[in-house]
Amino acid sequence: MASAVVPVRVAQDAEANTALVRRLTTTALADPASLRALAPRELDLTIRLMRRARLLGRIAWRLRELGLTDTFAHPVPDILASALVGSEARARVARWELDRVAWALGDEAPAPLVVLKGGAYLLTGTPNAAGRMFADVDLLVSQAALRSTEARLHAMGWQGTKLTPYDERYYRDWAHELPPMTHREREVEIDLHHNILMSTARLKPDARLLVEAARPVPGTVYSVLAPEDMTLHAMTHLFYSGEMDDGLRELVDIHDLLGHFGEHEPGFWQRFWRRAEQLDLARPAFYGLRYAHRFLAAPVPDAVREASAAGAPPAPVVALMDRLVPLALFPPHPDFPSRRVALARFALFVRSHWVRMPPLMLARHLGHKFRVRYLKRPVAAA
Repeated sequence: MASAVVPVRVAQDAEANTALVRRLTTTALADPASLRALAPRELDLTIRLMRRARLLGRIAWRLRELGLTDTFAHPVPDILASALVGSEARARVARWELDRVAWALGDEAPAPLVVLKGGAYLLTGTPNAAGRMFADVDLLVSQAALRSTEARLHAMGWQGTKLTPYDERYYRDWAHELPPMTHREREVEIDLHHNILMSTARLKPDARLLVEAARPVPGTVYSVLAPEDMTLHAMTHLFYSGEMDDGLRELVDIHDLLGHFGEHEPGFWQRFWRRAEQLDLARPAFYGLRYAHRFLAAPVPDAVREASAAGAPPAPVVALMDRLVPLALFPPHPDFPSRRVALARFALFVRSHWVRMPPLMLARHLGHKFRVRYLKRPVAAA
């Protein structure tokens, strides 16, 4: 009887649910060994939360590294082993897709051919690559090489997604990437970028600066963004992409990159904030530093946090973001869905569009999406 009462009490206390989720996830990320001390019910919930956040492979990898996988009662070792097998399989798929792209482009590969996000972490072995579930391959090329690279990939078997005329124009004229492509024999998506933000966004990072500073990956045809740029891209993607379902994982990326480059890249912290301002990315950098330090204790020097105040929005906006971001970042309790979490994610989704599109374009875009989703009537391209 007692076990039947507990979920009812918890379900009625949204604040308690939020605090529990935050405590379990942050503790597991900071100290995976602490999972051994959890009661079965909390351990079960932590595993489910980590799976929902796409971070279970990371936890499993850390526990294997510590030699603790088999110290848990059944079936936890099997669950952890499954997460590792899944993440390692996805890593092999990502490496193979990168290999096939390099083969397909051959001597026509643009220089540099920059790998972004998960593929870059995989190629360079940053800490957040361990146990990661890779979903797609993101490539960045110069604007001048964009069409020829797309044409070459199409000729070698990669097929574009079938889109409405409106969506085709959205990608071709406004977005920072072309429509997704998938090889006809595989199911890994390739996104070909020419920048890291839409051309219509308020912030205007110069893609030429990103490409010029990219660093070659030895033994491959690929390059990756410079350490500061890679970190700034992770911050920009989290706070400007519009989707927060993977928000905690992306914040973990930021935490890991800050810690890794701060320790292993000479001069990283001296260059970081200057680079954020040079690329017009001070605002996402402010948010990235603020929340990675606040929730994951990212090792950010005091001088850099003080300098980042120059990128802060007005105080009321900071206060609102401090309310919305924690709700949206952490995965919702799987047993007790939270309306507050859904509203926070929706609010940040709307915000991401507001900062990426001028008002008239935004109104038209939202009208199009409403008609397609609810009225099933696509809007013709303008």
